[in-house]
Amino acid sequence: MKRFINCAAISAVALSLLLTGCSSGSNTASSAGKHEKVSFDNVPKRFAKGQGARIKVIRKIGGDDHTAQFLAGAKAEGEALGFTVDTYTANGDTAKFHDAIAQAADENYDGFIISHGDDAATINDIKKLREKGKNVVTFDSNPDLAKVGGVTLTSQDDEALAKLALDQLVKENKGKANIVYLWVDGFPPMVRRNAVYKETLKNNPGIKEVERFGVASADTSVQTQNAVTAMLNKHKKGEIDAIFATWDAFAIGAARAIKEAGRNEIKIYGIDVSNADLQEIQQKESPWKYTAAVDPKLIGAVDMRILAKKLAGEKTPQKYDLKASLVSQKDLQKSNEGVNMVNLSKEIKGWGQSDAFEEDWMKTLKDHYQK
Repeated sequence: MKRFINCAAISAVALSLLLTGCSSGSNTASSAGKHEKVSFDNVPKRFAKGQGARIKVIRKIGGDDHTAQFLAGAKAEGEALGFTVDTYTANGDTAKFHDAIAQAADENYDGFIISHGDDAATINDIKKLREKGKNVVTFDSNPDLAKVGGVTLTSQDDEALAKLALDQLVKENKGKANIVYLWVDGFPPMVRRNAVYKETLKNNPGIKEVERFGVASADTSVQTQNAVTAMLNKHKKGEIDAIFATWDAFAIGAARAIKEAGRNEIKIYGIDVSNADLQEIQQKESPWKYTAAVDPKLIGAVDMRILAKKLAGEKTPQKYDLKASLVSQKDLQKSNEGVNMVNLSKEIKGWGQSDAFEEDWMKTLKDHYQK
């Protein structure tokens, strides 16, 4: 989630991705040019003549590194398969999000990837897409979409993300700590992460919640920084041991507040990762010690593969969760080079790698379009 950080705060690498894969409006890209012919004997009839497909990726949230990389991943994978991929992010504007879906429904798209459609209106939107014969994959969206036939719901394994971060918090504090909980209700991933949080507190009575804060907006990190600064002014040194941040936008704001207040005795355990996050975590005095995450670029790619299978008439699951990993500051700081989203796989085994839903015929298409 996973993400509403103001675009001005995005790192240079993320901005580069943003320009190619994410915008506040529509971003159109033609499919890669064809080169040498390869045998299409194993390719489904839908794609056997090299006709490709037109795909629309629509995301409710935006302006953050996670969004940029998610869209870049979907775009790159789709174009590698010979598809034309258009992307749109509403930057958290609900009305624009639904308008974008409604408008695209009447355009010549074969399939849709819908991200962060958390409300009931999204269900109606996707029902209309399905009635028009459009194939749909969703990410981190309303769980009731499972009732809409033919739709695949994907998500990060939010329970695993929360458990990885919280288990580390409990372990390092030996089951006893006063913590601040940074969380916002109303989003499916947050609901799932909160369930793990409540269970963790229940099973570890020595972990006490001191305060909580959370808001999803275009300047979440700034608002979080201000709120955490206010909290630190109320609690003297020793009264807060750790912060559990259920979203990297929260963690970024909290880290800034802690450093400015000189309160580095407080450690941050977060969720999600981006280039901006990695840069912060690697700083010598950063309080952000751990973050649990799934590669957002890989999420976009896997969603595109599932959509391609739907277009090919192949069986797809109703739900799919992507595996989470734990990133530690200690491991990153041991690296001989600056760690970013590109080379993070050198530090985290299996990071950014998955052959999930990558069929042999997809490799054939990639050979055809990428030679």
